[in-house]
Amino acid sequence: MESASVLVVDDEPGIALLCHRVLTRAGYEVQSETNPRAAVEILGQRRFDLLLVDIRMPEVDGFDVIYRAKRAQPDIAVLVMTGFGTVETAIRALRQGVDGLLLKPFEKGDELVAAVAQALADNRRKRETARAQALRPLFDATERLFSETDMDKLHPLIVDTICEHLQCPNAAFYQAEADDFALIAKRGSVLPLERNSFAADLLRRVASDGKPILVNATGPGEKDAQALLADLKLGAAILIPIARSGWSAVLFAARDAGAATFRGTDLELFHILARQSLVALENARLYADLRAYVRKVEESQQALLRSEKMAAAGRLTASIAHEVNNPLQSVQNCLHLAGREDLPAEKRKEYFELARSELERLMKTMHRMLDFYRPGSVKMEKVDVLELLKHVLSLTSQQLSQRHIEVITDLPESLPPVFAVSSQIQQIFINLILNAFDVMPGGGALMVRAKALENGVEIQFEDTGPGIPEGLRNNIFEPFFSTKEGGTGLGLTVSYNIVTAHGGTLDIVKGNGDGACFRLFLPKGDVS
Repeated sequence: MESASVLVVDDEPGIALLCHRVLTRAGYEVQSETNPRAAVEILGQRRFDLLLVDIRMPEVDGFDVIYRAKRAQPDIAVLVMTGFGTVETAIRALRQGVDGLLLKPFEKGDELVAAVAQALADNRRKRETARAQALRPLFDATERLFSETDMDKLHPLIVDTICEHLQCPNAAFYQAEADDFALIAKRGSVLPLERNSFAADLLRRVASDGKPILVNATGPGEKDAQALLADLKLGAAILIPIARSGWSAVLFAARDAGAATFRGTDLELFHILARQSLVALENARLYADLRAYVRKVEESQQALLRSEKMAAAGRLTASIAHEVNNPLQSVQNCLHLAGREDLPAEKRKEYFELARSELERLMKTMHRMLDFYRPGSVKMEKVDVLELLKHVLSLTSQQLSQRHIEVITDLPESLPPVFAVSSQIQQIFINLILNAFDVMPGGGALMVRAKALENGVEIQFEDTGPGIPEGLRNNIFEPFFSTKEGGTGLGLTVSYNIVTAHGGTLDIVKGNGDGACFRLFLPKGDVS
Protein backbone atom coordinates (compact mmCIF):
# COMPACT_ATOMS: atom_id res chain seq x y z
CA MET A 1 0.00 0.00 0.00
CA GLU A 2 1.35 3.48 -0.91
CA SER A 3 2.59 5.46 2.10
CA ALA A 4 0.69 8.60 3.11
CA SER A 5 2.21 12.00 2.32
CA VAL A 6 2.56 14.61 5.07
CA LEU A 7 3.28 18.34 4.91
CA VAL A 8 4.79 19.67 8.16
CA VAL A 9 4.43 23.44 8.75
CA ASP A 10 6.15 24.96 11.81
CA ASP A 11 8.09 28.20 12.07
CA GLU A 12 10.54 26.53 14.48
CA PRO A 13 13.16 24.71 12.35
CA GLY A 14 13.96 22.26 15.15
CA ILE A 15 10.37 21.11 15.49
CA ALA A 16 9.94 20.88 11.74
CA LEU A 17 13.14 18.80 11.43
CA LEU A 18 12.14 16.52 14.33
CA CYS A 19 8.73 15.82 12.81
CA HIS A 20 10.35 15.18 9.43
CA ARG A 21 12.77 12.59 10.85
CA VAL A 22 10.24 10.79 13.08
CA LEU A 23 7.58 10.49 10.41
CA THR A 24 10.05 9.49 7.69
CA ARG A 25 11.30 6.65 9.90
CA ALA A 26 7.66 5.60 10.39
CA GLY A 27 7.29 5.18 6.61
CA TYR A 28 5.56 8.42 5.67
CA GLU A 29 6.52 10.61 2.72
CA VAL A 30 7.30 13.92 4.41
CA GLN A 31 7.91 17.49 3.27
CA SER A 32 8.55 20.20 5.87
CA GLU A 33 8.26 23.97 5.59
CA THR A 34 9.00 26.75 8.11
CA ASN A 35 7.44 29.52 6.03
CA PRO A 36 3.60 29.38 6.21
CA ARG A 37 3.16 31.42 3.05
CA ALA A 38 5.40 29.04 1.10
CA ALA A 39 3.44 26.12 2.58
CA VAL A 40 0.19 27.56 1.21
CA GLU A 41 1.76 27.77 -2.27
CA ILE A 42 2.96 24.17 -2.00
CA LEU A 43 -0.58 23.05 -1.11
CA GLY A 44 -1.81 24.60 -4.35
CA GLN A 45 0.73 22.64 -6.37
CA ARG A 46 0.95 19.20 -4.77
CA ARG A 47 -1.50 16.88 -3.10
CA PHE A 48 -0.94 15.73 0.51
CA ASP A 49 -2.82 13.26 2.69
CA LEU A 50 -2.19 15.13 5.94
CA LEU A 51 -1.25 18.64 7.06
CA LEU A 52 0.68 18.81 10.35
CA VAL A 53 0.64 22.48 11.30
CA ASP A 54 1.56 24.62 14.28
CA ILE A 55 -1.17 27.01 15.49
CA ARG A 56 1.00 29.88 16.75
CA MET A 57 3.15 31.27 13.93
CA PRO A 58 4.24 34.91 13.61
CA GLU A 59 3.35 35.83 10.01
CA VAL A 60 0.39 33.60 9.23
CA ASP A 61 -1.91 32.08 11.82
CA GLY A 62 -2.07 28.24 11.69
CA PHE A 63 -5.84 28.36 11.33
CA ASP A 64 -5.40 30.52 8.24
CA VAL A 65 -3.10 27.86 6.76
CA ILE A 66 -5.77 25.23 7.52
CA TYR A 67 -8.46 27.36 5.82
CA ARG A 68 -6.34 27.76 2.68
CA ALA A 69 -5.38 24.08 2.71
CA LYS A 70 -9.05 23.03 2.87
CA ARG A 71 -9.86 25.27 -0.08
CA ALA A 72 -7.05 23.79 -2.16
CA GLN A 73 -7.52 20.19 -0.99
CA PRO A 74 -10.93 19.68 0.67
CA ASP A 75 -10.21 16.06 1.66
CA ILE A 76 -6.86 16.66 3.35
CA ALA A 77 -6.50 15.43 6.94
CA VAL A 78 -5.34 18.04 9.46
CA LEU A 79 -3.41 17.56 12.70
CA VAL A 80 -2.57 20.70 14.67
CA MET A 81 0.35 21.17 17.07
CA THR A 82 0.19 23.68 19.87
CA GLY A 83 1.84 24.47 23.15
CA PHE A 84 -1.24 26.34 24.29
CA GLY A 85 -3.95 23.72 24.53
CA THR A 86 -7.01 25.68 25.64
CA VAL A 87 -10.69 24.84 25.28
CA GLU A 88 -11.10 27.76 22.88
CA THR A 89 -8.34 26.37 20.68
CA ALA A 90 -9.94 22.93 20.60
CA ILE A 91 -13.38 24.34 19.72
CA ARG A 92 -11.97 26.46 16.91
CA ALA A 93 -10.03 23.46 15.59
CA LEU A 94 -13.19 21.33 15.52
CA ARG A 95 -15.10 24.03 13.68
CA GLN A 96 -12.46 24.04 10.95
CA GLY A 97 -12.68 20.28 10.51
CA VAL A 98 -9.39 19.44 12.21
CA ASP A 99 -8.87 15.69 12.68
CA GLY A 100 -6.54 15.80 15.71
CA LEU A 101 -4.83 17.99 18.30
CA LEU A 102 -1.26 17.33 19.51
CA LEU A 103 0.24 19.18 22.46
CA LYS A 104 3.86 20.32 22.36
CA PRO A 105 6.34 19.37 23.45
CA PHE A 106 5.86 15.66 22.72
CA GLU A 107 8.60 13.71 24.42
CA LYS A 108 8.47 10.55 22.35
CA GLY A 109 8.32 10.11 18.63
CA ASP A 110 5.78 7.33 19.10
CA GLU A 111 3.29 9.90 20.35
CA LEU A 112 3.63 11.89 17.13
CA VAL A 113 3.36 8.80 14.92
CA ALA A 114 0.27 7.60 16.78
CA ALA A 115 -1.38 11.03 16.49
CA VAL A 116 -0.71 11.17 12.72
CA ALA A 117 -2.08 7.65 12.21
CA GLN A 118 -5.19 8.47 14.24
CA ALA A 119 -5.78 11.73 12.36
CA LEU A 120 -5.52 9.93 9.01
CA ALA A 121 -7.91 7.21 10.18
CA ASP A 122 -10.45 9.73 11.53
CA ASN A 123 -10.27 11.73 8.32
CA ARG A 124 -10.80 8.59 6.26
CA ARG A 125 -13.89 7.69 8.28
CA LYS A 126 -15.27 11.21 7.91
CA ARG A 127 -14.74 11.15 4.15
CA GLU A 128 -16.38 7.73 3.84
CA THR A 129 -19.35 8.92 5.88
CA ALA A 130 -19.62 12.09 3.82
CA ARG A 131 -19.37 10.08 0.60
CA ALA A 132 -22.12 7.73 1.75
CA GLN A 133 -24.31 10.69 2.69
CA ALA A 134 -23.68 12.26 -0.72
CA LEU A 135 -24.33 9.02 -2.61
CA ARG A 136 -27.57 8.13 -0.83
CA PRO A 137 -29.60 10.90 -2.52
CA LEU A 138 -28.05 9.88 -5.84
CA PHE A 139 -29.15 6.29 -5.30
CA ASP A 140 -32.65 7.55 -4.53
CA ALA A 141 -32.62 9.67 -7.67
CA THR A 142 -31.39 6.73 -9.75
CA GLU A 143 -34.13 4.51 -8.36
CA ARG A 144 -36.78 7.10 -9.24
CA LEU A 145 -35.43 7.54 -12.77
CA PHE A 146 -35.15 3.82 -13.46
CA SER A 147 -38.63 3.07 -12.11
CA GLU A 148 -40.27 5.45 -14.62
CA THR A 149 -40.76 3.76 -17.99
CA ASP A 150 -43.14 6.28 -19.56
CA MET A 151 -40.98 8.56 -21.72
CA ASP A 152 -43.45 11.46 -21.48
CA LYS A 153 -43.16 11.41 -17.68
CA LEU A 154 -39.43 10.64 -17.60
CA HIS A 155 -38.30 13.87 -19.30
CA PRO A 156 -39.83 16.23 -16.67
CA LEU A 157 -38.64 13.86 -13.93
CA ILE A 158 -35.05 14.27 -15.19
CA VAL A 159 -35.44 18.06 -15.13
CA ASP A 160 -36.84 17.98 -11.58
CA THR A 161 -33.98 15.70 -10.45
CA ILE A 162 -31.39 18.12 -11.86
CA CYS A 163 -32.95 21.05 -10.00
CA GLU A 164 -33.13 19.08 -6.76
CA HIS A 165 -29.55 17.81 -6.71
CA LEU A 166 -27.79 20.84 -8.17
CA GLN A 167 -29.88 23.16 -5.99
CA CYS A 168 -30.92 25.33 -8.90
CA PRO A 169 -34.38 26.56 -9.95
CA ASN A 170 -33.73 26.33 -13.70
CA ALA A 171 -33.21 23.23 -15.84
CA ALA A 172 -34.13 21.94 -19.29
CA PHE A 173 -33.98 18.90 -21.57
CA TYR A 174 -33.14 19.78 -25.21
CA GLN A 175 -33.35 17.00 -27.82
CA ALA A 176 -31.52 17.25 -31.14
CA GLU A 177 -33.74 17.08 -34.21
CA ALA A 178 -31.91 17.29 -37.57
CA ASP A 179 -29.96 20.58 -37.37
CA ASP A 180 -32.19 22.01 -34.68
CA PHE A 181 -33.18 21.38 -31.08
CA ALA A 182 -36.56 20.84 -29.43
CA LEU A 183 -37.31 21.82 -25.85
CA ILE A 184 -38.76 18.58 -24.42
CA ALA A 185 -39.07 19.59 -20.75
CA LYS A 186 -38.15 22.68 -18.71
CA ARG A 187 -38.36 24.33 -15.34
CA GLY A 188 -37.71 28.02 -14.65
CA SER A 189 -35.72 30.26 -16.99
CA VAL A 190 -33.94 28.38 -19.81
CA LEU A 191 -32.15 29.02 -23.09
CA PRO A 192 -34.44 30.31 -25.88
CA LEU A 193 -34.43 28.38 -29.16
CA GLU A 194 -34.74 31.07 -31.79
CA ARG A 195 -33.14 29.91 -35.05
CA ASN A 196 -29.57 31.15 -35.62
CA SER A 197 -29.40 32.54 -32.06
CA PHE A 198 -26.29 32.24 -29.92
CA ALA A 199 -28.21 29.94 -27.53
CA ALA A 200 -28.97 27.50 -30.37
CA ASP A 201 -25.33 27.67 -31.51
CA LEU A 202 -24.21 26.93 -27.96
CA LEU A 203 -26.43 23.84 -27.80
CA ARG A 204 -25.16 22.62 -31.18
CA ARG A 205 -21.55 23.14 -30.09
CA VAL A 206 -22.02 21.13 -26.89
CA ALA A 207 -23.78 18.32 -28.76
CA SER A 208 -21.18 18.12 -31.56
CA ASP A 209 -18.11 18.42 -29.33
CA GLY A 210 -19.49 15.99 -26.75
CA LYS A 211 -18.00 18.12 -23.97
CA PRO A 212 -19.80 20.02 -21.20
CA ILE A 213 -19.66 23.79 -20.77
CA LEU A 214 -19.70 25.61 -17.44
CA VAL A 215 -20.38 29.35 -17.67
CA ASN A 216 -20.36 31.88 -14.83
CA ALA A 217 -21.77 35.32 -15.52
CA THR A 218 -18.77 36.98 -13.86
CA GLY A 219 -15.06 36.26 -13.94
CA PRO A 220 -13.09 34.67 -16.76
CA GLY A 221 -15.05 33.02 -19.53
CA GLU A 222 -16.61 33.40 -22.96
CA LYS A 223 -18.04 36.92 -23.21
CA ASP A 224 -20.97 36.00 -25.50
CA ALA A 225 -22.03 33.22 -23.15
CA GLN A 226 -21.76 35.55 -20.14
CA ALA A 227 -23.82 38.18 -21.96
CA LEU A 228 -26.48 35.56 -22.71
CA LEU A 229 -26.70 34.64 -19.01
CA ALA A 230 -26.96 38.30 -18.08
CA ASP A 231 -29.86 38.80 -20.51
CA LEU A 232 -31.65 35.81 -18.96
CA LYS A 233 -30.87 37.08 -15.42
CA LEU A 234 -28.89 33.92 -14.70
CA GLY A 235 -25.68 33.81 -12.69
CA ALA A 236 -24.24 30.44 -13.77
CA ALA A 237 -25.10 27.60 -16.15
CA ILE A 238 -23.90 24.12 -17.09
CA LEU A 239 -24.66 22.32 -20.36
CA ILE A 240 -23.92 18.58 -20.60
CA PRO A 241 -24.41 16.43 -23.74
CA ILE A 242 -25.86 12.93 -23.62
CA ALA A 243 -25.98 10.66 -26.65
CA ARG A 244 -26.52 7.16 -27.91
CA SER A 245 -26.53 5.72 -31.42
CA GLY A 246 -28.55 7.97 -33.70
CA TRP A 247 -29.82 10.19 -30.91
CA SER A 248 -28.44 13.10 -28.85
CA ALA A 249 -29.65 15.66 -26.31
CA VAL A 250 -28.31 18.39 -24.05
CA LEU A 251 -29.15 18.82 -20.37
CA PHE A 252 -29.14 22.38 -19.01
CA ALA A 253 -28.95 23.66 -15.41
CA ALA A 254 -28.73 27.26 -14.23
CA ARG A 255 -28.72 29.33 -11.07
CA ASP A 256 -30.24 32.79 -10.81
CA ALA A 257 -28.12 35.93 -10.78
CA GLY A 258 -26.79 36.65 -7.31
CA ALA A 259 -26.83 32.98 -6.26
CA ALA A 260 -23.71 30.90 -5.67
CA THR A 261 -21.83 30.02 -8.84
CA PHE A 262 -21.32 26.44 -10.01
CA ARG A 263 -18.08 24.73 -8.96
CA GLY A 264 -16.18 21.71 -10.19
CA THR A 265 -18.04 19.43 -7.75
CA ASP A 266 -21.35 20.58 -9.24
CA LEU A 267 -20.08 19.72 -12.72
CA GLU A 268 -19.04 16.25 -11.55
CA LEU A 269 -22.43 15.69 -9.91
CA PHE A 270 -24.17 16.82 -13.10
CA HIS A 271 -22.04 14.31 -15.04
CA ILE A 272 -23.32 11.52 -12.81
CA LEU A 273 -26.94 12.65 -13.17
CA ALA A 274 -26.53 12.90 -16.95
CA ARG A 275 -25.18 9.34 -17.20
CA GLN A 276 -27.98 8.00 -15.02
CA SER A 277 -30.53 9.93 -17.08
CA LEU A 278 -29.17 8.41 -20.28
CA VAL A 279 -29.48 4.89 -18.85
CA ALA A 280 -33.00 5.65 -17.63
CA LEU A 281 -33.95 6.94 -21.10
CA GLU A 282 -32.56 3.79 -22.72
CA ASN A 283 -34.43 1.70 -20.17
CA ALA A 284 -37.69 3.52 -20.99
CA ARG A 285 -37.06 3.06 -24.72
CA LEU A 286 -36.57 -0.69 -24.26
CA TYR A 287 -39.78 -0.88 -22.25
CA ALA A 288 -41.61 1.02 -25.00
CA ASP A 289 -40.22 -1.41 -27.61
CA LEU A 290 -41.28 -4.33 -25.43
CA ARG A 291 -44.78 -2.93 -24.99
CA ALA A 292 -45.07 -2.42 -28.77
CA TYR A 293 -43.85 -5.99 -29.35
CA VAL A 294 -46.36 -7.38 -26.86
CA ARG A 295 -49.15 -5.46 -28.60
CA LYS A 296 -48.09 -6.91 -31.96
CA VAL A 297 -48.00 -10.41 -30.48
CA GLU A 298 -51.47 -9.93 -29.01
CA GLU A 299 -52.80 -8.63 -32.34
CA SER A 300 -51.16 -11.54 -34.17
CA GLN A 301 -52.62 -13.96 -31.65
CA GLN A 302 -56.11 -12.54 -32.18
CA ALA A 303 -55.64 -12.73 -35.95
CA LEU A 304 -54.45 -16.33 -35.58
CA LEU A 305 -57.50 -17.16 -33.49
CA ARG A 306 -59.84 -15.66 -36.08
CA SER A 307 -58.03 -17.34 -38.97
CA GLU A 308 -58.10 -20.79 -37.41
CA LYS A 309 -61.70 -20.37 -36.32
CA MET A 310 -62.74 -19.51 -39.87
CA ALA A 311 -60.69 -22.42 -41.23
CA ALA A 312 -62.40 -24.82 -38.85
CA ALA A 313 -65.79 -23.31 -39.70
CA GLY A 314 -65.03 -23.78 -43.39
CA ARG A 315 -64.29 -27.45 -42.87
CA LEU A 316 -67.53 -27.79 -40.93
CA THR A 317 -69.51 -25.92 -43.57
CA ALA A 318 -68.28 -28.15 -46.39
CA SER A 319 -69.38 -31.30 -44.60
CA ILE A 320 -72.71 -29.88 -43.38
CA ALA A 321 -73.72 -28.34 -46.73
CA HIS A 322 -75.56 -31.44 -47.89
CA GLU A 323 -77.14 -31.74 -44.41
CA VAL A 324 -78.75 -28.38 -45.11
CA ASN A 325 -79.66 -29.38 -48.65
CA ASN A 326 -81.40 -32.65 -47.66
CA PRO A 327 -84.11 -31.09 -45.46
CA LEU A 328 -84.64 -28.36 -48.07
CA GLN A 329 -85.32 -31.01 -50.72
CA SER A 330 -87.61 -32.84 -48.30
CA VAL A 331 -89.55 -29.63 -47.65
CA GLN A 332 -89.81 -28.98 -51.36
CA ASN A 333 -91.13 -32.50 -52.05
CA CYS A 334 -93.59 -32.37 -49.15
CA LEU A 335 -94.96 -29.01 -50.29
CA HIS A 336 -95.25 -30.29 -53.89
CA LEU A 337 -97.17 -33.39 -52.81
CA ALA A 338 -99.34 -31.43 -50.39
CA GLY A 339 -100.36 -29.19 -53.28
CA ARG A 340 -102.00 -31.99 -55.25
CA GLU A 341 -105.82 -31.52 -55.51
CA ASP A 342 -106.60 -35.23 -55.44
CA LEU A 343 -104.77 -35.76 -52.13
CA PRO A 344 -106.93 -36.46 -49.05
CA ALA A 345 -106.86 -33.85 -46.28
CA GLU A 346 -105.31 -36.29 -43.83
CA LYS A 347 -102.42 -37.03 -46.23
CA ARG A 348 -101.99 -33.33 -47.02
CA LYS A 349 -101.73 -32.63 -43.25
CA GLU A 350 -99.13 -35.40 -42.91
CA TYR A 351 -96.96 -33.82 -45.64
CA PHE A 352 -97.24 -30.37 -44.03
CA GLU A 353 -96.22 -31.84 -40.66
CA LEU A 354 -93.24 -33.57 -42.25
CA ALA A 355 -92.20 -30.29 -43.94
CA ARG A 356 -92.46 -28.45 -40.61
CA SER A 357 -90.30 -31.11 -38.91
CA GLU A 358 -87.63 -30.83 -41.60
CA LEU A 359 -87.63 -27.03 -41.30
CA GLU A 360 -87.12 -27.26 -37.53
CA ARG A 361 -84.17 -29.61 -38.08
CA LEU A 362 -82.74 -27.15 -40.61
CA MET A 363 -83.17 -24.21 -38.22
CA LYS A 364 -81.34 -26.08 -35.42
CA THR A 365 -78.45 -26.81 -37.75
CA MET A 366 -78.23 -23.19 -38.83
CA HIS A 367 -78.36 -21.94 -35.22
CA ARG A 368 -75.44 -24.19 -34.35
CA MET A 369 -73.45 -22.81 -37.26
CA LEU A 370 -74.32 -19.23 -36.31
CA ASP A 371 -73.20 -19.85 -32.74
CA PHE A 372 -69.82 -20.83 -34.06
CA TYR A 373 -69.49 -18.01 -36.60
CA ARG A 374 -70.86 -15.28 -34.35
CA PRO A 375 -68.01 -13.24 -32.75
CA GLY A 376 -68.03 -14.20 -29.10
CA SER A 377 -67.23 -11.93 -26.20
CA VAL A 378 -63.62 -11.98 -25.07
CA LYS A 379 -64.77 -11.20 -21.57
CA MET A 380 -64.12 -13.84 -18.93
CA GLU A 381 -67.34 -15.20 -17.48
CA LYS A 382 -68.75 -18.24 -15.71
CA VAL A 383 -69.01 -21.06 -18.26
CA ASP A 384 -70.81 -24.41 -18.05
CA VAL A 385 -68.17 -26.55 -19.77
CA LEU A 386 -70.36 -29.63 -19.91
CA GLU A 387 -73.18 -27.84 -21.73
CA LEU A 388 -70.67 -26.28 -24.13
CA LEU A 389 -69.10 -29.68 -24.84
CA LYS A 390 -72.48 -31.28 -25.57
CA HIS A 391 -73.32 -28.40 -27.88
CA VAL A 392 -70.13 -28.91 -29.92
CA LEU A 393 -70.64 -32.68 -30.06
CA SER A 394 -74.14 -32.07 -31.38
CA LEU A 395 -72.79 -29.62 -33.94
CA THR A 396 -70.25 -32.13 -35.27
CA SER A 397 -72.31 -35.32 -34.88
CA GLN A 398 -73.57 -35.44 -38.46
CA GLN A 399 -70.06 -34.89 -39.87
CA LEU A 400 -68.59 -37.65 -37.66
CA SER A 401 -71.35 -40.15 -38.43
CA GLN A 402 -70.93 -39.70 -42.16
CA ARG A 403 -67.33 -40.85 -41.79
CA HIS A 404 -68.50 -43.74 -39.62
CA ILE A 405 -66.83 -42.33 -36.53
CA GLU A 406 -68.62 -43.44 -33.39
CA VAL A 407 -68.65 -40.96 -30.52
CA ILE A 408 -68.43 -42.63 -27.11
CA THR A 409 -68.94 -40.32 -24.16
CA ASP A 410 -68.26 -40.75 -20.48
CA LEU A 411 -69.67 -37.56 -19.02
CA PRO A 412 -70.87 -36.79 -15.49
CA GLU A 413 -74.26 -35.25 -14.81
CA SER A 414 -72.58 -31.94 -14.02
CA LEU A 415 -69.20 -30.22 -13.87
CA PRO A 416 -68.14 -27.22 -11.79
CA PRO A 417 -68.22 -23.96 -13.78
CA VAL A 418 -64.97 -22.40 -14.96
CA PHE A 419 -64.06 -18.76 -15.47
CA ALA A 420 -63.32 -18.50 -19.20
CA VAL A 421 -64.13 -17.01 -22.60
CA SER A 422 -66.93 -19.25 -23.86
CA SER A 423 -66.30 -18.85 -27.59
CA GLN A 424 -62.60 -19.67 -27.18
CA ILE A 425 -63.26 -22.86 -25.17
CA GLN A 426 -65.79 -23.86 -27.83
CA GLN A 427 -63.09 -23.35 -30.45
CA ILE A 428 -60.75 -25.72 -28.57
CA PHE A 429 -63.44 -28.44 -28.54
CA ILE A 430 -64.05 -27.95 -32.28
CA ASN A 431 -60.32 -28.15 -33.05
CA LEU A 432 -59.76 -31.33 -31.04
CA ILE A 433 -62.83 -33.08 -32.47
CA LEU A 434 -61.96 -32.12 -36.06
CA ASN A 435 -58.38 -33.20 -35.42
CA ALA A 436 -59.71 -36.69 -34.59
CA PHE A 437 -62.01 -36.53 -37.64
CA ASP A 438 -59.03 -35.86 -39.95
CA VAL A 439 -56.87 -38.74 -38.68
CA MET A 440 -59.64 -41.37 -39.13
CA PRO A 441 -60.66 -41.15 -42.84
CA GLY A 442 -61.83 -44.79 -42.79
CA GLY A 443 -63.89 -44.43 -39.63
CA GLY A 444 -63.19 -45.31 -36.02
CA ALA A 445 -64.16 -44.14 -32.58
CA LEU A 446 -63.77 -40.97 -30.59
CA MET A 447 -63.93 -41.29 -26.81
CA VAL A 448 -64.77 -38.10 -24.92
CA ARG A 449 -64.36 -38.28 -21.15
CA ALA A 450 -64.81 -35.54 -18.57
CA LYS A 451 -64.50 -35.35 -14.80
CA ALA A 452 -64.25 -32.81 -12.03
CA LEU A 453 -60.95 -32.30 -10.22
CA GLU A 454 -60.26 -30.49 -6.98
CA ASN A 455 -59.08 -27.32 -8.72
CA GLY A 456 -60.81 -27.55 -12.10
CA VAL A 457 -62.14 -29.86 -14.79
CA GLU A 458 -60.44 -32.42 -17.02
CA ILE A 459 -61.65 -33.45 -20.49
CA GLN A 460 -60.00 -36.12 -22.65
CA PHE A 461 -60.40 -36.65 -26.40
CA GLU A 462 -59.04 -40.04 -27.50
CA ASP A 463 -59.28 -41.37 -31.06
CA THR A 464 -58.53 -44.76 -32.61
CA GLY A 465 -56.39 -43.29 -35.37
CA PRO A 466 -52.71 -44.07 -36.05
CA GLY A 467 -51.50 -41.94 -33.10
CA ILE A 468 -48.61 -39.50 -33.02
CA PRO A 469 -45.04 -40.84 -33.37
CA GLU A 470 -42.96 -40.42 -30.22
CA GLY A 471 -40.39 -38.29 -32.01
CA LEU A 472 -43.01 -35.74 -33.10
CA ARG A 473 -44.87 -35.27 -29.84
CA ASN A 474 -42.67 -32.38 -28.72
CA ASN A 475 -43.47 -30.46 -31.92
CA ILE A 476 -47.21 -30.80 -32.44
CA PHE A 477 -48.06 -27.58 -30.57
CA GLU A 478 -45.62 -25.53 -32.65
CA PRO A 479 -47.07 -23.18 -35.31
CA PHE A 480 -47.42 -24.62 -38.84
CA PHE A 481 -46.38 -28.12 -37.75
CA SER A 482 -48.83 -30.73 -39.03
CA THR A 483 -48.81 -34.52 -39.48
CA LYS A 484 -51.75 -34.30 -41.88
CA GLU A 485 -51.41 -33.65 -45.61
CA GLY A 486 -52.79 -30.18 -46.34
CA GLY A 487 -53.08 -29.30 -42.65
CA THR A 488 -52.54 -25.70 -41.59
CA GLY A 489 -50.57 -26.61 -38.47
CA LEU A 490 -52.43 -23.93 -36.51
CA GLY A 491 -55.29 -25.74 -34.81
CA LEU A 492 -53.34 -27.24 -31.94
CA THR A 493 -51.15 -24.11 -31.61
CA VAL A 494 -54.20 -21.89 -31.25
CA SER A 495 -55.80 -24.31 -28.80
CA TYR A 496 -52.62 -24.52 -26.73
CA ASN A 497 -52.31 -20.72 -26.56
CA ILE A 498 -55.96 -20.30 -25.55
CA VAL A 499 -55.63 -22.86 -22.77
CA THR A 500 -52.39 -21.29 -21.51
CA ALA A 501 -54.03 -17.85 -21.42
CA HIS A 502 -56.77 -19.38 -19.25
CA GLY A 503 -54.19 -20.81 -16.84
CA GLY A 504 -54.87 -24.37 -17.97
CA THR A 505 -52.92 -27.07 -19.80
CA LEU A 506 -53.23 -29.08 -23.01
CA ASP A 507 -51.12 -32.25 -23.18
CA ILE A 508 -50.74 -35.52 -25.04
CA VAL A 509 -51.23 -38.39 -22.62
CA LYS A 510 -51.24 -42.18 -22.82
CA GLY A 511 -54.72 -43.41 -23.69
CA ASN A 512 -56.34 -46.84 -23.69
CA GLY A 513 -55.29 -47.64 -27.25
CA ASP A 514 -52.73 -46.68 -29.89
CA GLY A 515 -54.45 -43.48 -31.02
CA ALA A 516 -53.85 -39.93 -29.88
CA CYS A 517 -55.25 -38.81 -26.53
CA PHE A 518 -55.39 -35.13 -25.66
CA ARG A 519 -55.95 -34.08 -22.06
CA LEU A 520 -57.45 -30.63 -21.52
CA PHE A 521 -57.41 -29.09 -18.03
CA LEU A 522 -59.21 -25.85 -17.17
CA PRO A 523 -58.90 -24.30 -13.70
CA LYS A 524 -61.99 -23.17 -11.80
CA GLY A 525 -60.70 -19.62 -11.50
CA ASP A 526 -62.79 -16.84 -10.00
CA VAL A 527 -66.40 -17.86 -10.53
CA SER A 528 -67.84 -16.05 -7.54
